[in-house]
Amino acid sequence: MAADGGSSALQLPCVFSPKSRQYLALCAQDGRLRVWNTDSKTLHQEYVPSAHLSATCTCIAWGPCRTVKEGPQRKKRKSEAVPVEEKADLLAMGTAAGTVLIYSTVKGALHCTLDGGHSAGVNCVQWHPEDSLLYSGSDDTYIVEWDLQTGKTRSKWKADRAAVTSLCVSPDGKLLLSAGHIIKMWDLDTKEVYRKFTGHSTAVTTLRFATSRPPDSNGLYFLSGAAHDRLLGVWQVREDGKDKNSVVSFTLTDEPQHVDLVTSNSKDEAVRLAVVCKDGQLHLFEHFLNGPCKKPLSPSCSVQMSDTKESPMPIPLLAAALVADTRTVLLAYGNHLQPVMEKVEVNTAERHVCFTRDVQTSLSLSMDTTVSKVKTPVVNDKSKVLIPGLPGHQAPVKGALKGSEKRKKDTDTKEMSIAERLGEIDLSTAPAEKGAPKVTASLQTDNFAVLLVQGLESNDANILNKVFQTRKDMVIKKTVARLPLPAVLPLVEELTNRLQGHPFMAVLMVRWLKAVLMHHTSYLASLPDLVNQLGVLYHLIESRVRMFHKLTKLHGKLNLLITQVATSDSNTGTDVDHTAKLVYEEESSDEDEASGDGLPDEDSDHWEEDEEAMEETAGDQEEVDKDRDSRTESKANGEDDDMENESEEE
Repeated sequence: MAADGGSSALQLPCVFSPKSRQYLALCAQDGRLRVWNTDSKTLHQEYVPSAHLSATCTCIAWGPCRTVKEGPQRKKRKSEAVPVEEKADLLAMGTAAGTVLIYSTVKGALHCTLDGGHSAGVNCVQWHPEDSLLYSGSDDTYIVEWDLQTGKTRSKWKADRAAVTSLCVSPDGKLLLSAGHIIKMWDLDTKEVYRKFTGHSTAVTTLRFATSRPPDSNGLYFLSGAAHDRLLGVWQVREDGKDKNSVVSFTLTDEPQHVDLVTSNSKDEAVRLAVVCKDGQLHLFEHFLNGPCKKPLSPSCSVQMSDTKESPMPIPLLAAALVADTRTVLLAYGNHLQPVMEKVEVNTAERHVCFTRDVQTSLSLSMDTTVSKVKTPVVNDKSKVLIPGLPGHQAPVKGALKGSEKRKKDTDTKEMSIAERLGEIDLSTAPAEKGAPKVTASLQTDNFAVLLVQGLESNDANILNKVFQTRKDMVIKKTVARLPLPAVLPLVEELTNRLQGHPFMAVLMVRWLKAVLMHHTSYLASLPDLVNQLGVLYHLIESRVRMFHKLTKLHGKLNLLITQVATSDSNTGTDVDHTAKLVYEEESSDEDEASGDGLPDEDSDHWEEDEEAMEETAGDQEEVDKDRDSRTESKANGEDDDMENESEEE
């Protein structure tokens, strides 16, 4: 089975074992490899890689079925009366760190680690059908051929300019398909390109050979699917080399996520194809590959799953496998942490088929079967087990013995109601007066936990408001630490609802949420449907964080505006004195004003000479003005100074 895990981080690898389809291997969000038994619908094995957090698993591929040739297994095989059957054993996992892990399901442990071949994350792994060889493609644009007997690289060559996102080996083991944006077919003997195909506009994530015929008879077909592409293209390897474009295309509702097919060995045998799309639907195709077909082919049947609620919600399909029976399909649906596996009979005469399933009951059944191996301790009926945090548990109270005995007698005769307990809770931080009696002496340290559990079970807003109003971090931590585990998830839902309310209430709820995440993270991580439960809280926090940067910018601008308004108000508020501080007056008389007209002074003795001088200057000024006027006229008539000079010379 080819691993259909591309470079997309959201697409979690999930694949059935070959031939018998007995096991389903998948890696969930937590990085653990889980192998489920499809017959008993229980968890067969679980493996945690040492670097599952830093180097998450990106792709999975089952090795070819083989007989285990190791020492301890021989005795077991000889003791069996039935003939030896080949089983799916080795499982290859590519990681984001560039290493390839080989896991053995027979050993239940890591077989070997292949490293040193890639410098970037591994996108696809593919086994050779016969030899103990493995091929891996990476973001570093290289393909590495691994020898599992030595655990080292056998050969390495550059495949493309872009990352290698998918690989597939032909059934006869002579050809290798690799793809990034361009699909190339390699001859494995010479490591040279045998053919090139145009490919898709986006990264190819699925490559599968559809026929097992030799390439020289124009009968070798393979199909390809790409990210964000709703078409599966089928390509024909022609003898004349005219195979640049796809010959058949299958239409889907979303990009392909898991592909399973039954290859055809002759022209009279149709190819059966099961494609699980990213939207959770399954599409079944059946087509005879005998040449080009211009019209895109729609699925013969589409399968969906939904729950049994009043308003049904779709259940996403994770993987599908075709069985020998043409009507039966093996499905895996639900959550990656604990999938539900079921064989269903599909009526292919109908175009659309919808199955309704109650996922919770099937999950509880599978959980019961897996947990049934755990032994429960035998407890005496007379003994009492006190668990901190559970309602009814009374922690020891420091003080005199007499007072505690009196208090026990009082509680035995008359039990305090919830309203009286609420009245006795002092949420204020002010210290009590010296003369006042201590009313809170009857309250114990775990009363907040008891009240919180009662408020969550009864949905009493009065109790919850009283408890949530506390601002003491120590009280919040102790209350959350003493909560019973079944009350943690309802508390998180209540905090999520209150976080969407008033901002002042959200400030208090963040303290409680922080305490819950500090104390009960391990319990929350063990829940199977945690993604659905905490989805609203995650989106709420993400939207608040996105808004925080804008709010800080707005806060800074508001501070700037407020300071500017304050300074302008302070400037306009003061009265401005419009009277001049200093006045300068120039001393002048009427005679001086009269003498400023340019006329000769009457008192001057040489007034006649002054008049003659003034007339001469006026005459000179008139000649200059006439000269300037004549020049402007000559320029206006198109006469240049050069023309005047020429006429003067003549």
